[in-house]
Amino acid sequence: MNPTSHARARRRDRRVYLGGHPVLFGLLAASRGRPVRRIGGTLLVHGAEAYREALTRLPLDRTAEGTTGAAARSALGGDGSVLFDQEGGEHRADRRDLAVGLGAAGVEELRARWQPLLVRRLEPLARGGEVDLVELARELSGTVVCALLGSGADPCQVARAAAEAAAASVRSHLPGPRRPGAEAAAARAAGRLGDLLGRGRGGAPAAAMAGSAVSGARDGGAVAGEDRRAADRQSTARLGCGPDTPEPAGMRGHRPGHADGALAAMVAVAAVNTTVAALPRAVAWCADAGLWDQAGDEALRAALAAELLRVTAASPLLPRAAAADGTVGGCPVRAGDRLLLVARHAADAHRRDPDARRPAEPALSRLVFGAGAHACPGARLASVQLADVLAALAPYRPVVTRARVDRGAALPGWRTLCVRAAS
Repeated sequence: MNPTSHARARRRDRRVYLGGHPVLFGLLAASRGRPVRRIGGTLLVHGAEAYREALTRLPLDRTAEGTTGAAARSALGGDGSVLFDQEGGEHRADRRDLAVGLGAAGVEELRARWQPLLVRRLEPLARGGEVDLVELARELSGTVVCALLGSGADPCQVARAAAEAAAASVRSHLPGPRRPGAEAAAARAAGRLGDLLGRGRGGAPAAAMAGSAVSGARDGGAVAGEDRRAADRQSTARLGCGPDTPEPAGMRGHRPGHADGALAAMVAVAAVNTTVAALPRAVAWCADAGLWDQAGDEALRAALAAELLRVTAASPLLPRAAAADGTVGGCPVRAGDRLLLVARHAADAHRRDPDARRPAEPALSRLVFGAGAHACPGARLASVQLADVLAALAPYRPVVTRARVDRGAALPGWRTLCVRAAS
């Protein structure tokens, strides 16, 4: 392994940032010299300790305009039950539901579903053909989502609908002048995802699947939040995602037990978009930096997967808002201040190359999944899935043959990333 190979990997990976939001990421790169930097009412948080402090010690307003919670709420439900915007008991209950399917036993069951898929989708490499890793990531993520939710929908259709819903939501919440029709487009995209998941469960499509608040506002209903959640839970139970419906064979415990439609759609959006962003970028880095020896070594593979997830940081920027006065990295914070938490800088992705033989300590590498009570519940799934993909690819030692940035995706990523076995 040599510095030149990593330089090549960094050059390619930088394209996904510059292709989508060049001004924003240029600003973040220019300001990363300090752990925290204030620009007006916004704090740019780069340092690992400051990032961790903001997520674990500073009271945050998870429904404030411009935050992940606000975007998720408006796009997927509007009733405060989409995990990103939750606090307290409701948040703990939904995380417990998800933990059943995303824990060690649940992930092992999911592996039994994606490993045959990997064999089938990577078979063209043995004949000298190309494989588009973006399409592979879509099918993998759609398969996982359908298994977690007990849905019989087509995995590729679910993945495309989830990507469309996330992209439309991001467009409706970008800073600057409101784009005409952006919020309506986001609601329609969420509705399509919900209807798809609902039909896949064998029931009639329901607006409760990812759009209860949108439909309530359209119909003029003034339903209180708790009443709407109860209605959503009844609707999703009829669609096969509630506790009264028998679970498919082999999937017992994988679904959120009493999740409403908005939470089910949130699972789909989060799982699909992070997988489609992370997996092709990680494999491209592995190929460009010549890390296939590490990928082929069973003793190093898990550490390599963690390192690649660290340097690619699928969700590189976490927008948050302060709910009360406090401090972050020694910088005073006022209630209402906006915080841009730069996960890739906190995890030292911009300076430290991935190396399974000398990996970053877990406390640092895991920062790409957040920190504290709201850390990503799918971290184990992401790591195991990437390790399996690397194991399946390592015998071919593939090289990247074609790559095109996805300029419209919710997260920095590739629209096409094709590989072929090394000659």
